[in-house]
Amino acid sequence: MKRRDFAFLAATTGALQTMPLAALSQSKKDSVILAMTLEPPGLDPTAGAASAIAEITHYNIFETLTKINSDGSVSPLLAEKWEVSPDLKTYTFKLRRNVKFHNGEPFNAKAVKYSFERATSTTSTNKDKRTFAGMEAVVAVDDYTVVVINKQIDPDFLFLMGQATAIIVEPVSAASNATQPIGTGPYQLGNWVKGSSLILNRWDGHRSAASVAIKKTTFKFISDPAAQVAALLSGDVDAFPRVAAARSLDTLKSANRFQIIQNGSRAKTILALNNKKKPFDDVRVRRAISAAIDRNAVIAGAADGLGVPIGSHYVPGALGFVDTTSVNPFNVDKAKSLLAEAGIKTPLEVSLILPPPPYARQGGEVIASQLAKIGIIAKLQNVEWAQWLSGVYNNKNYDMTIISHVEPFDLGNFAKSGYYWGYESSKFNELFDKINNAPRMSDRVKYLGDAQKMLAQDAVHAFLYQPQWLTVARKGLTGLWKDMPIFVNDLSALRWS
Repeated sequence: MKRRDFAFLAATTGALQTMPLAALSQSKKDSVILAMTLEPPGLDPTAGAASAIAEITHYNIFETLTKINSDGSVSPLLAEKWEVSPDLKTYTFKLRRNVKFHNGEPFNAKAVKYSFERATSTTSTNKDKRTFAGMEAVVAVDDYTVVVINKQIDPDFLFLMGQATAIIVEPVSAASNATQPIGTGPYQLGNWVKGSSLILNRWDGHRSAASVAIKKTTFKFISDPAAQVAALLSGDVDAFPRVAAARSLDTLKSANRFQIIQNGSRAKTILALNNKKKPFDDVRVRRAISAAIDRNAVIAGAADGLGVPIGSHYVPGALGFVDTTSVNPFNVDKAKSLLAEAGIKTPLEVSLILPPPPYARQGGEVIASQLAKIGIIAKLQNVEWAQWLSGVYNNKNYDMTIISHVEPFDLGNFAKSGYYWGYESSKFNELFDKINNAPRMSDRVKYLGDAQKMLAQDAVHAFLYQPQWLTVARKGLTGLWKDMPIFVNDLSALRWS
């Protein structure tokens, strides 16, 4: 080796030894762009029913006492541990110490007490208000101990304490959470451009900030299915949970740069019927509508084949599931006979209100065509999400609507007085109390089966299918959920490999 070459090599080696590691190799990405079908109406998950709120804020901005994992299990979060009394009604939570809210205020038992009592206030719009109203007392024993005494046994209580409606809020800032959310989570709101995108930035004051790899997350809102696929193919987004891409899977697979995850769900997609409104207050009419619908055709048209038929408000894989699809099977002649028996003169015009998701808009076309064959003329009305929440959910101003209920344990909605679908049944209420207070698991499983059969026989809705979701993401992005017992995007788990 020539002297000058040796000198150059030695100098270069010395320089490399003093350079930071980041300069030696391309640093890993610390940002990600996620897409969502719907934009949330606000950012306070205790203030509205839209699942899009929790998709951004749950476990990111706000935290709960417990955490629901992808497999449906429950683990500690703001509560380090808990004890349950022998009568299964009293829960003693030991809280995590040295936790602060984004505004510097301390997280403590008083914040927990305030959050739960706020959920039952006269001004509360928390969709799970019933859960918190079932608390006989919330006692702050000391700064790091909270005792919750329930009026009744609730076997799913720890799971419910991990849902977005059970977030712990900071008392002073709580009223502004819809636009300026303050929580204890690893992310803070950066910027929100309404109708386009929202940015979350890692909060370095979080207790686990050092292990949170993604510093900046941009959420883009893309409702059109074709635009969703185009955004993935163009590289405009890194991941799209619950994307409407079933018809484009071959194209995405051939690109050879995506991971495609089929997500199991606890969601129930239904044709909801206003049970308080004529003629839907007649069970024969409701049964006729159910009999007129070919669930498999709806799955093909609304969910691109990614769904499992259901006959009640319960899905395969859930505790105590029974197949009730044979209770109101597809039978056009039976449907016509039931309408005649109920004294319905056809053609009968009804409204079918459709929120923005593709499953609703596409499914509405299929169902309208099927109902027309028995003389029911469904007038399709496309509405935005805010209109659906106001008109259908809050004011109950509708005949029929297509909606997917994503909560895992929501049979209790059928026992709620004044719920948007207007189902009132003292027999179901008694049965639901038995479910919650069953001393043995075998009894609870039996009662769950009885409840499913009752809802199917009452034809509360035309129960359609259990959705199977698709998540499409760039290869190399890890931490995405395999199954989705609840709708969240847990950003703290994401990282680039």
